[in-house]
Amino acid sequence: MSEERESLNFIEHIIEEDLANGMSRDDLRFRFPPEPNGYLHIGHTKAIGISFGLGEKYNAPVNLRFDDTNPTKEEQEYVDAIKEDVAWLGYKWANELYSSDYFQQLYDWAVQLIKEGKAYIDSQTSEAMAEQKGTPTQPGVDGPFRNRSIEENLDLFERMKNGEFDEGTHVLRAKISMQHTNMLMRDPIMYRILKKHHHRTGNDWCIYPMYDWTHGESDYIESISHSLCSLEFKPHRELYDWFLDQVVEPDKIRPKQREFARLNLSYTIMSKRKLLRLVDDRIVSGWDDPRMPTISGLRRRGYTPNAIKKFIETVGVAKRDNIIDVALLEFCIREDLNKIAPRIMAVLDPVKVIITNYPEDKEEWLDAENNQEDESAGFRKVPFSRELYIERDDFKEQANSKYFRLALGQEVRLKNAYIIKAENVVKDTHGTITEIHCTYSEYTTKRVKGTLHWVSIKHAIKAEVREYDRLFMDESPDTHPDKDFMELLNPESLKIITAFVEPSVKDAQIGDQFQFQRLGYFNVDKDSTADALVFNKTVGLRDSWVKEKPVENKTEGQAQPRNNQPQRKAIDVIQQLGKKYTNLPEDKQLKTKSEIQELAKNVSYDDLKPWFNTAAKKVGTRIATMITLGVLLEQGLDKNEEINAFIASGLEDKNELLVAETKRISI
Repeated sequence: MSEERESLNFIEHIIEEDLANGMSRDDLRFRFPPEPNGYLHIGHTKAIGISFGLGEKYNAPVNLRFDDTNPTKEEQEYVDAIKEDVAWLGYKWANELYSSDYFQQLYDWAVQLIKEGKAYIDSQTSEAMAEQKGTPTQPGVDGPFRNRSIEENLDLFERMKNGEFDEGTHVLRAKISMQHTNMLMRDPIMYRILKKHHHRTGNDWCIYPMYDWTHGESDYIESISHSLCSLEFKPHRELYDWFLDQVVEPDKIRPKQREFARLNLSYTIMSKRKLLRLVDDRIVSGWDDPRMPTISGLRRRGYTPNAIKKFIETVGVAKRDNIIDVALLEFCIREDLNKIAPRIMAVLDPVKVIITNYPEDKEEWLDAENNQEDESAGFRKVPFSRELYIERDDFKEQANSKYFRLALGQEVRLKNAYIIKAENVVKDTHGTITEIHCTYSEYTTKRVKGTLHWVSIKHAIKAEVREYDRLFMDESPDTHPDKDFMELLNPESLKIITAFVEPSVKDAQIGDQFQFQRLGYFNVDKDSTADALVFNKTVGLRDSWVKEKPVENKTEGQAQPRNNQPQRKAIDVIQQLGKKYTNLPEDKQLKTKSEIQELAKNVSYDDLKPWFNTAAKKVGTRIATMITLGVLLEQGLDKNEEINAFIASGLEDKNELLVAETKRISI
């Protein structure tokens, strides 16, 4: 029993304690209460996951309630988008509700507070009220209208409701204490005049309740048992409870507000206001631009509900705010797509290969496996002909021993096809290679180092590919008081290129997801037509951002090594990182993995091969070796008997981390 309780997060501990103290499970009820003033973003997925996750855990209803109290910013478009996002994530709400459903009840309760001398009409300017409010260290002072008579307050409030006054002339304030240590308790505003059209109530109201007055009372009306909010609402809890004290009846469920750390993601922003600015200034194409952190943007980019849920589960429920590395989110989508995405071949930066000893009029349709992670995925046919495209950076005229791809006089394997050897090249007047002339061999069991992807020029489909990078160059673009966040935008966040893909995707539908072999994961964008495919790059096969942020080998305060000191070999650093790998938390494992992958670019096969014989008990070292091997294979290293034996041993290991890394490269 103690082990089970240890696995609970702190919110679940609160609920379990309430149940132990006599609360009925039938009284549990939760809600997700978005404001319909923008699209939901990745930060909201944590609140969604917590509330709906508790509903699933305790078989309790969860309301979707729109806190729509500000008609100047709210639109039906946002309501529809929020419903679509929550449903897409796979959650079902018990009731669709709106705070505007309760406008009359909230008004009636406000009248009751006036009659009890607990609320009054203030007719000062907002500047005057702000001056009287004091500071966190200085108490406020009473305003001149604080002691208006109940009769005058009732009269003014009704006239406010009837539209007799202009905006800004009067507000209704709770009468608590202007000297309270919590500034939110210094006579907070309950109602203001807004002569604006509301997306649901039309022009029925010209006074609208403030969020703090509305939120807790709406929870109470809906019999919410646990009102879960992000940490910025913690100072509001005292006011939340004070407002409830005025209306709660002893025989009804009283909501309990509790706070959790919000989700902050590196290299992005979470402010709806600032996200709207990106849309309005046309920095992005819209709220669903694949660079946006909105759920609709992530969906369009190719993220899956499973990946987002796994991300939220990994982040966990905490009491302190922190910034989560976006690499963890990317890790989760790679893990998910690796299992479900069909493999195809596509060339993004093509150079022509002519196989001079292959008949000009011949073509073959060869078998290619769709997804080695899915036994039911089967095979497809890919066409082969005399003229092919390969990636331009898969060829060098001259290369060293660490280059496993095509070079003059060197052989490579074409995936699912033959072995070719580069004989000579043709260049244009600028010295750019336009053709690589090769010969082929049908002796495919020959041992060669590299394997390349390719497409047949005769059969290839031209497609637009949109490659996305992070929208901001700064890890925390929203934390610089001396800079506008717009100054930190990444000018290279979108690159549009013309690519060539194999013909098996000719009839691909919007949203279909693929792994472009050796390149990354891509999905069909909504801009696609029957005659013109458009692909979004969801994520690369591994984290490429470390190329922009080189791994530092020294800690702050350490002296730089002297120039004449020998530098440690990359393979030695990798093995050192591997020793601690299994003892690291998941987010640290992810960063360490990125470091290993970056270092692996400087490792040769001869460097790595001795580590295949690492003892089984040194599982961290074996994991690091497997990660490094994955990079070399991605660079074009061909598998051999030694590699296959090491992979086979990894698949049979009892350590789940090692098995997972092995599966990624067992293709």
